[in-house]
Order: sequence, then structure tokens, then C-alpha cells
Amino acid sequence: MKLFFPPQFSSIVQRFLLLAGMLLSAAATHAAGRELYQLQVYHLRDQQQQQQVEAFLRDAYLPALHRLGVPKVGVFEPVGNDTTADRRLLVLVPCQSLQQWQRLTTQLEKPTVYGAAGQQYWQAAHNQAPYTRLETILLESFADPLKLQTPPLTGSRPERIYELRSYESATQAQHLNKVQMFVQGDEVGIFKRLGFNAVFYGRVLAGGHMPNLMYMTTFDNKAARDAHWKQFGESADWKKLSALPEYQNNVSHIDIQFLHPVAYSDF
Repeated sequence: MKLFFPPQFSSIVQRFLLLAGMLLSAAATHAAGRELYQLQVYHLRDQQQQQQVEAFLRDAYLPALHRLGVPKVGVFEPVGNDTTADRRLLVLVPCQSLQQWQRLTTQLEKPTVYGAAGQQYWQAAHNQAPYTRLETILLESFADPLKLQTPPLTGSRPERIYELRSYESATQAQHLNKVQMFVQGDEVGIFKRLGFNAVFYGRVLAGGHMPNLMYMTTFDNKAARDAHWKQFGESADWKKLSALPEYQNNVSHIDIQFLHPVAYSDF
């Protein structure tokens, strides 16, 4: 008997195998000395939703994570967030291993972990949801030396700029090539020498845009950010690295988000 599979079946299988392979890679994270980063993106309709989510994050979610052994959690909002149709809040949760991430995920699904401060959010009615959509991105740090860093910024906190960059590649092989360019090619080293104050570098293991890598850098203000990127573009090291034939065409799309840390963020 000849079996028939719909045309989209092979695409589904390919996606499943890709995700399975990346999760197997994540399972080896702890042994390899790498970290995991969960980046949650709250999509919000209006100021009322934002206020409700921020109250939950400030009074319940971050305190719960601190009690569960996560000392620093980053909460950010995009620059100009109050004028956009899709308001967002981004929450960065670092984990030392896949096992810790799984344990946290299980514990944070229990409403009792938040105490009274989290109940209004947790028990919100279906027609009074605190957000329009909650997106989760799971990342793995590039290598052991490139773990999460707390930036040594000295400028005014409201003026600080966190820049989150997302580099998508056309294929998995080209994605791995771009990661290699960062690590073995020492693109990370160029950022470090120029004082970009990186918070993290990571491969996306699971998310809506793959294959993909993301990294976050920080600056005292927008002018400092622009000056640093001007230096980077003019750097002899970058010009030499970017001209190497083995690193051509390994990025197909770039997204850039400028973020401010909220008042209660640990970063």
C-alpha cells in the first residue's frame, strides 16, 4: 500500500527535526558551560494593559524569580513605546542550565508562587486579558566565556540605551557560519575592544524567527551608541573580517530594537 502525505508534511518534519536538534543542543548546555536566556515579549494594546503587566512584573514576577534563585532579571521597553500600536515589554531571564529553565517554568505556572500581588494578573478574565499576546524566545549563549554581563554604565538611567539585535540567516548552515564569525572570527572581540558593553550573545533555540542569533549591547545614551557604531564601521579589524570570503551572505535580515530599562529592572 502506498502512503500519501500532503505537500506540507515534509516541511513540518523538517521544522520538527530542526527544533529537536536545537533542544538536544540545549540539553548539553550545562556540560558545555553555556547559559540559557528566556526572552519574553509582552504585546500590549494600550496603557491599561501595560500598567497591569508592569504591576505584575514589579510586584510579583521578579520577586518570585529572585526567591527561586535568579538574582538578576532585565525588563525593558522600546524607545517610543507609548506611541506605537503594538506596545511591548521585554523580560530577560537568564538560566544556568536547561534543567533550571524547566524547573522555573514549572514553578512559575503555580499561582501561589506570586502571592497576593500576582493574583489580579493571574486570574484575569478572558475579556480583560492583561496582554494581547505573550511571545517566548529561548536562546543559548555562544560559548562559556560569553556569559551574561551586567553593563558598567555610569550615565543617567533614563537615558541609557540597550540595543537588541536579531540576525536571521537564510539557512541553518549560514546561521552557524555567522555564529562562527562572532566567536572564532572574533567579531565579539571587536565589540569588546570598542567598549560596546555586551549583555549577552545567543543563538535562538526556539522562537518565531529562525535560524537566528540575537545579542544585546548597552550605552550611556543614544549619542554614545551612534559614536560606537561609527567606530565599528570604520574599524580596520571589522573591514578585514567582513571582507573574508568564508563569511559572505550569512545574514539575510536584521532587526534592531532600541530599549530603555524600566525603573525596577535589575539591569
